[in-house]
Formats: sequence, structure tokens, C-alpha cells
Amino acid sequence: MAQQDGPGSLSGLTDNEAKEFHKIFVSSFVLFTAVAAVAHILAWMWRPWGI
Repeated sequence: MAQQDGPGSLSGLTDNEAKEFHKIFVSSFVLFTAVAAVAHILAWMWRPWGI
């Protein structure tokens, strides 16, 4: 197992890089969830399932 000389993250990213990655990840996740929700609503309107 490799050892690190000083404090750092497990990913090897700097704090600013990690914040930028987190921002992109969260916005992508929100967009994906919104598209999935719209697709489910449209599918429900087309052919209702369940009750």
C-alpha cells in the first residue's frame, strides 16, 4: 500500500478540484433525476399503471 508524505485526499484531488467535481456531479445528478421524473410522468399519462 502506498503511503502519503503529508495530509491529502484519497482521490488525489486538491480541495478546489474536488469542489469543482462535486458541483458538476450534483448538477448532472439533478438533471438526470429531472429527466427521469418527466419520462415517468409522460409514461403514466400514456399508459397508466398501478391503481
